[in-house]
Amino acid sequence: MRDVKDFIKDTIENNYIDIDQYDKFNVKRGLRNSDGTGVLVGLTRIGDVHGYIIDENEVVAVPGKLFYRGYDMEELISNAAAEKRFCFEETAYLLLFGLLPTKPQLDEFCEILGSLRELPVNFAEDCIIKTPSKDIMNKLARSVLTLYSYDNDPENQSPENVLRQCLELIARFPTIVAYSYMAKKHYFANDSLIIHNPDPAKSTAENFLSLIRPDMKYTQLEADILDLALVLHAEHGGGNNSTFAVHVISSAETDTYSALSAGIQSLKGYRHGGANFKVMEMMEDCMNCVKHWDSEEEVAGYLTAILHGEANDRSGLIYGQGHAVYTVSDPRVILLRDKAELLAEEKGYSRELGLYRMIEKLTPEVFKKVKKSAKSICTNVDFYSGFVYKMLGIPEDLNTSIFAISRVAGWAAHRLEEIISGGRIMRPAYKCVQPRLDYVSMENRK
Repeated sequence: MRDVKDFIKDTIENNYIDIDQYDKFNVKRGLRNSDGTGVLVGLTRIGDVHGYIIDENEVVAVPGKLFYRGYDMEELISNAAAEKRFCFEETAYLLLFGLLPTKPQLDEFCEILGSLRELPVNFAEDCIIKTPSKDIMNKLARSVLTLYSYDNDPENQSPENVLRQCLELIARFPTIVAYSYMAKKHYFANDSLIIHNPDPAKSTAENFLSLIRPDMKYTQLEADILDLALVLHAEHGGGNNSTFAVHVISSAETDTYSALSAGIQSLKGYRHGGANFKVMEMMEDCMNCVKHWDSEEEVAGYLTAILHGEANDRSGLIYGQGHAVYTVSDPRVILLRDKAELLAEEKGYSRELGLYRMIEKLTPEVFKKVKKSAKSICTNVDFYSGFVYKMLGIPEDLNTSIFAISRVAGWAAHRLEEIISGGRIMRPAYKCVQPRLDYVSMENRK
């Protein structure tokens, strides 16, 4: 009699493909070229991630830059800060319409989002509170799919209708996530169920902080930093996994709710939006294992142990270090780290931030020493984002959901672009390497 282990063994053996086969057929694993660059599969006018240049067929590392609709993301943020206003709504406007809004246009856009933040009648009770989930991203995806049933024209894929749907979803994501979190706390942690109404006059960052806190209170610095995080995560080109998923699903001419739900489900993965979970787990292990956080020798020893597969989760990976595109630096890190220093002083996390800075400093040289590699390694935004949310008092199980609250603006822009300019269903090729077999009758099978 076969047991479960036999079935698992068969499953693994009959789904294994030798890595040499990929080289034999010149397969671009992960849609990556042999030099690590991404395979060109589409064109976009929405976002540009600049992390290297190609010089005489060689990849040359350069400081990272991120552009939204051709504008340097850092300039958007610095100008909004100089004018003492929030930036995420302006960023969403830019991504959707391709233009920087005038003040009257931005005011009107904010009013539209504010008017759409409340969920449909009975939606919160019937679709969130009565059916809580232990995973907020799972609940967000299910809620987005359910909103299809509350739409009087869900299948209409005209740009006008899709834009209307996208605006509703951008406005409602913070409310859905906050209510899902409150339901989780109530049913799985036995806390009181506290539900606040969103304030149409407040920004996305302000609304989210007030919705997840029983007293609805937050400081200006907290709101500013969360707004910054939302801007940094709003868009990252068409090639990141979740945005590419939205393009693929949209190319099949399905509805907006299905397409954006696919983006959520992709973002949930630990290799994408869920990466900050891995960073937080690693840092917790580091703080327990390293006695003197200010000792370069001890911290370098811990990082060396990680790379040898002897520390943390034994994966051999220093989470939050390295990026698929950025080589010298991730521009989002610099902005978030600077704000993190202000928040660390206010919240009493300066010593812990010092450990983060130490790891950021030491990782490139430790990596080169252990791996005997000249590859450029830079810290990515996931390294600091979870720590910033921790200082904001935001539970870890909301980290990826905040990413989704931000990235939905980019997904919406890419869905509109695919509908307007795509024109063909995406269908890449797979080479079948399974040998042909002769059928065996039942009585002759072993």
